[in-house]
Amino acid sequence: MADIPLTAPRPAKTASRGAWFDPIFQFACLSAATLLLAALGGIVVSLAIGGWPALHKFGLGFFTSTTWNPVTEVYGAAGPIAGTLITSALALALALPIALGVSVFLVEFCPKRLAQPIAIAVELLAGIPSIVYGMWGLFVLAPWFALHVQLPLMMNIPAGSIWEKVFYGVPNGANIFTASLILGVMILPYMAAVFRELFLTVPAQVRESAYGIGCTPFEVIRSVTIPYVRSGMVGVVMLGLGRALGETMAVTFIIGNAHGLPQSLFDSGSTLASTIANEFTEATGDMHTAALTALGLVLFVIAFGVLAIARALLLRQRQD
Repeated sequence: MADIPLTAPRPAKTASRGAWFDPIFQFACLSAATLLLAALGGIVVSLAIGGWPALHKFGLGFFTSTTWNPVTEVYGAAGPIAGTLITSALALALALPIALGVSVFLVEFCPKRLAQPIAIAVELLAGIPSIVYGMWGLFVLAPWFALHVQLPLMMNIPAGSIWEKVFYGVPNGANIFTASLILGVMILPYMAAVFRELFLTVPAQVRESAYGIGCTPFEVIRSVTIPYVRSGMVGVVMLGLGRALGETMAVTFIIGNAHGLPQSLFDSGSTLASTIANEFTEATGDMHTAALTALGLVLFVIAFGVLAIARALLLRQRQD
């Protein structure tokens, strides 16, 4: 009697009908990634070549000097660099707690019928063009701020005190602080919308368990929600800071566009992006153009550094 096989022979494996497309798909993805890296490298090389004459002529003084004189062909980027860092840091400090408050309210306290419309309104605010914010800042915020905030502060501060140095400036509303305020308003809805999406990724069972053992809403947010999405929050903060660093038109309208180092919150200043926007079309000399291109390279390096720090923080948190 012939042995009966215990298992039936497996049918021959047939190739998927779409298998022929896999090599093409892989090549397309590789081409896209290569094109992106090539474009990024091309931008860096172009900025380095264009800004090299200014960097070579002024050396380290280009980063430490506040002199910016197209007539004598002397350029220093210390003022725009300081203005960029100060306005971005102040904008982030103003926007971050409010964005967190808005996102927590929408997730934890707002009625469901109102949460979605409010969330849509916040996302619409994030899509408003920056030039609209700049015009609003120039024609509405700056005059109001000068009349109701800046002038009363300057008139009531004791002469010779440290507060006089902090709030000294021309009472026209165009200064470092109002530029930072505009930047904060611009990045706030973006950060609030992304924070809300992050908080919604926390499983409902986790939050309900915390409430079940008697935790208050504050304790749930502090001990459950924020630790669960901590890595994503770091990324959102750094992306908001990156947007503030590169903002151009809104800041150009209201910062005052002075190339010196700001001496107070109400002093005029400039940023790397606003200086390029103001002067690039009027740059007739080769050295002037090279100096502006070098500013673009510095801005690129600062933005890249911010993203690198964000990646390092995220990697450290994952390892912990």
